Amino acid sequence: MAWIAGVDGCKAGWIAALVDTAAQEPPSLRVVSKLADLFAGEDPPTILAVDMPIGLPDRVSGAGRGPERLVRPLLGERQSSVFSIPARSAVYCADYREACRLALETSEPPRKVSKQGFHLFPRIREIDTLLRTEPTLRERIFEVHPELAFRTMRGAPLTQPKKIKGVINPLGMAERRALLIAAGLPAAIVEARPPKGAGADDALDALAALVVAQHILAGRGAPFPDPPGRDSHGLPIAIWSFAPARCPSPKDLPTQDTVMTDRPVPRPMIEAAADRIAGHARVTPVMRLGAGAFGSPAAISLKLECLQHAGSFKTRGAFNNLLSLPVPAAGVAAASGGNHGAAVAYAARERGVKATIFVPEISPAAKIEAIRRFGAEVVIGGAQYDDAQAACDRFVAETGALKIHPFAAKETIAGQGTLGREWQLQEPDLDTVLVAVGGGGLISGIAAWFAGSKVKVVGVEPAGSRALQAALEAKGPVEVKVASVAADSLGARNVGPLVYEVCKDAVDHVALVPDEAITQAQGTLWRDFRLAVEPGGAAALGALLCGAYKPAPGERLGVLVCGANVDLGKLGALVG
Repeated sequence: MAWIAGVDGCKAGWIAALVDTAAQEPPSLRVVSKLADLFAGEDPPTILAVDMPIGLPDRVSGAGRGPERLVRPLLGERQSSVFSIPARSAVYCADYREACRLALETSEPPRKVSKQGFHLFPRIREIDTLLRTEPTLRERIFEVHPELAFRTMRGAPLTQPKKIKGVINPLGMAERRALLIAAGLPAAIVEARPPKGAGADDALDALAALVVAQHILAGRGAPFPDPPGRDSHGLPIAIWSFAPARCPSPKDLPTQDTVMTDRPVPRPMIEAAADRIAGHARVTPVMRLGAGAFGSPAAISLKLECLQHAGSFKTRGAFNNLLSLPVPAAGVAAASGGNHGAAVAYAARERGVKATIFVPEISPAAKIEAIRRFGAEVVIGGAQYDDAQAACDRFVAETGALKIHPFAAKETIAGQGTLGREWQLQEPDLDTVLVAVGGGGLISGIAAWFAGSKVKVVGVEPAGSRALQAALEAKGPVEVKVASVAADSLGARNVGPLVYEVCKDAVDHVALVPDEAITQAQGTLWRDFRLAVEPGGAAALGALLCGAYKPAPGERLGVLVCGANVDLGKLGALVG
């Protein structure tokens, strides 16, 4: 026999969903008082997936262990179901007040222990002790999180919680039962009454863990992080899910655009993206200029994101998509005025993935050449960006390729938000940041990061391309006409609902700049700093030069320089 099991804690101890993979028998549910009981006898499980933390930190920084930070952003509104595990000393403390004291001493920022988390400590200690005393089990026991398993089965965050204020939610239970049945478990076991000592929600969580165990056995296990880390005792630290045997087609699952229009992107999602893309995207420098620069009374910090791989900030969002979503055999596809396409092409090449990029006829030859140089297939067609997006959508529907949207996707916005996080680490005293706006993915990410802080986020749009300002005025996304020297990168006709939902409360206002100010900024950046910057990348500085944004004396102002994919011939003609 070859037993595998999915396990969850319950009132009586542990509930296990077990199946013999060598037989044709359906899974069974069993309650044991001690986890070690499952390994007693001559034929213990070869794989056990358990909903309980494995591997304890000696100190905690940020929002918890790496696995928690990576998993939370995937769960939508149920992020709070992933607890921040305190340090080992707190977990091994039996007194709640003392556990809180130890947790505060060993966490940065200081964090207490929740009563709900403290209730789990005996079971966490049980599994920790078992793995420390039985090293052979370390390669057979895997930490899982049921909500992540259900999210993986569905391909998107769940729509209903299991419980509402501690009471079972029938809609949430029905949603999870349907996913387990769709994953191949018999309806009889999914709908069965749980054994004595376990609740119905415990049983469903154990069955979800069993699904993950089945995939791990088949070689499709996916750890967060990959590869797993180790604690100071050598125990693995990772939450496991799986890569589906086949990637869902677009008609099977909600699109990225739809999935994330319900709520803004939270900071933990950006923190997880920063962890994910570390080593793939550059940390770009800042240039500090004192008061008087550009005739301004403010102290200026230029964030030189124009030095990013592929020439723009979009590399961040591209890598976050490729590193957090399953990529089908058809590869990835994107619509772009040029920069997004170059970034996706670069990230795809680095990850060994096929990329197809759709660009409008207005895209500069320099940007199209960059996309091709990074190895992507380029399809040119349509007068504006939105025409290229429509062609991309048709291609995705026909081939099943993964669409990487430049702004209407949580993965993209979270990736761009890492720029705001990085800027704040470099310049913690900023009062205001000026950010150019096209489709709004960049300003959404930066505004999501700074939301609730003292930093004021100001958007900068060309006067002839004002999709975000129009949306904020209309209290919802609207179509605008586009006519600007920066239309290839700042030329979206509609920011879409996700960008609007993030920006409506987190962006202070939008400043409009004429094309003359944008080209003046290009010339200034080249003549004074030898920075070759495209029109869209210079737009934020243009707002300062023309007075569209007027800083106060003593203000600490950040100005984002965000794109370097410029036609050098045109730049040369501009600066004379």
